[in-house]
Amino acid sequence: MLTLVSTTLGGCETAQQVLEGVNTAYGNGTLGGAGGLSNTDIVSGLKQALTIGTQNSTSQLSAVDGFFKNAAIKILLPPEAQKVESTLRNLGMSSLVDKAILSMNRAAEEASRGAGTIFINAVKQMTITDAVNILKGGDFAATNYFKGKTTSALAASFKPVINSALKNVNATKYWSDVTSVYNQFAATKVNTDLSAYVTQKAMDGIFYQVGLEEQKIRRDPVARTTEILKKVFGSKLAQGS
Repeated sequence: MLTLVSTTLGGCETAQQVLEGVNTAYGNGTLGGAGGLSNTDIVSGLKQALTIGTQNSTSQLSAVDGFFKNAAIKILLPPEAQKVESTLRNLGMSSLVDKAILSMNRAAEEASRGAGTIFINAVKQMTITDAVNILKGGDFAATNYFKGKTTSALAASFKPVINSALKNVNATKYWSDVTSVYNQFAATKVNTDLSAYVTQKAMDGIFYQVGLEEQKIRRDPVARTTEILKKVFGSKLAQGS
């Protein structure tokens, strides 16, 4: 039987209570493989995994072309502006549209630089309950944890950065140019909140990338770069058995 501490973490139930519940669910008093997993193992392993995954994600997305050359998350014009794009391209103004799209992606890349701190704060808040739920949860349990813990903070952080970034890379100007030209020809005028749109798409891209990193650690032993990651994610608890 594991020796369990009885201290509380973050006002949550004790490690004893949480792990006893998991023990009951799995039918014995030992978590994981040989020697079992202590509450310290679980929390340390998950915190390392989440830290590594989010650092990798933010590093990739904040680099030049992190969004723009990633087909899965590249930010295109808003859906309500698709007619705008089609009309302007038909009028020989593809360059104007392309500049607007590039500028939106540059803004998202710039904003992503600040996401790391927000994710790290969410990692620090993780309790034993959170850790066990993530470890024995579905393929995107950690990513969903982050969505719950960071969405509001990311939105609050991203929007002013993206506002500034859109101006710095002339996205606001390009979007104004695009809509102004289109509105000269259209009966229905377009006035999209570009900042809110790019903010949401930037967050979607971050969570998409975090999800990919989570899959690497869950499924690929090579991605478990520390001993504690190997121990925790190679355990029976993590494998759901």
